[in-house]
Amino acid sequence: MTPNPCYIIEEDLLRRNLALIQHVSQSADVEIILAFKAFALWKSFPIFREYIHHTTASSLYEARLAAEEFGSRAHTYSPAYTDEEFPEIIRCSSHITFNSLSQYERFHRQAVANGVSCGLRVNPEYSEIETELYNPCAAGSRFGVLAESLPDTLPADVKGFHIHCLCENGADTFARTLEHIEEKFSRWFDQIEWINFGGGHLMTRKDYDTQLLIDTLNGFHKRYPLLKVIMEPGSAFAWQTGTLHAKVVDIVENKGIKTAILNVSFTCHMPDCLEMPYHPAVRGAKVIREEEATNVPNTYRLGGNSCLSGDFMSAWEFDHPLQVGEEIIFEDMIHYTTVKTNMFNGIGHPAIGILHSDGSFQLYKQFQYEDYRDRMC
Repeated sequence: MTPNPCYIIEEDLLRRNLALIQHVSQSADVEIILAFKAFALWKSFPIFREYIHHTTASSLYEARLAAEEFGSRAHTYSPAYTDEEFPEIIRCSSHITFNSLSQYERFHRQAVANGVSCGLRVNPEYSEIETELYNPCAAGSRFGVLAESLPDTLPADVKGFHIHCLCENGADTFARTLEHIEEKFSRWFDQIEWINFGGGHLMTRKDYDTQLLIDTLNGFHKRYPLLKVIMEPGSAFAWQTGTLHAKVVDIVENKGIKTAILNVSFTCHMPDCLEMPYHPAVRGAKVIREEEATNVPNTYRLGGNSCLSGDFMSAWEFDHPLQVGEEIIFEDMIHYTTVKTNMFNGIGHPAIGILHSDGSFQLYKQFQYEDYRDRMC
């Protein structure tokens, strides 16, 4: 029996995304690697290894996950490395990107001595990301070296550039962004061996123009045939590959507004809904405006089971009155959820499992009190 609450990945949907990503990789002659910041469920890595060969890490723990669980050393980038962690990061990494010239000066000799390829994150000062929280090129950003700060001749150990300025964007956005990247940094391209165009390429979205992406990348190859191209999307791998199953535990009403309180939490289990913010799709329901909630039958806020007053979202219209014990299914709840969850209020973490192609369900993990206790001291 499938537990509730539970995140459920569907193997068929995951393989669909992986096959498309593999097609883009082969058609455009680029290496596409998995970004753990969006998806890190390591029990599914055997499926991933059928389609891709490397991953990208943002910390020591992610780098260890790459080396020890995925089975290949990571392409690692962090805003800053520390003396205590860097030796272990080197052990687990094939590529290391430095966020600043000062970090490069401090650590590059150790990296090179251990056979690691070094790169610099550069900032093109251009992004079409509308949500400031996710914009790495916003004014005053702490991410990346500006073109005006780079020397005419790069340090000898700089073998690559890392550029990340997209967030769930289309191929047209990347094509426009690439013009700015080349304008800012192409004069250094003959001094490097690889370029990493980062994440945010949502190539598995239904309306994404994959052919435009392939054509754009092949055009880049023609202009710079000696540069190896790397991309590291996060959301694209797990986009629309699974759900979060929850349950109604109570229904309350205040000033004509009905709230179905669930056994999950937006702030604990779906934090991007509040941070972005965005309305998740709920199976069998449609989103309506808050001001209509008191006039439309069978309309509810969905409330999380935490003490945070803002742990709710509005509003969904159902085709029937909700009942205590009824299942609520949130669509597309695998990417950026399982990696960002927390145990605020000691609220139980949803179980995690996968629905295999043959219809069988495999429980990856069911969380217990000890998982909460052992995070404390």
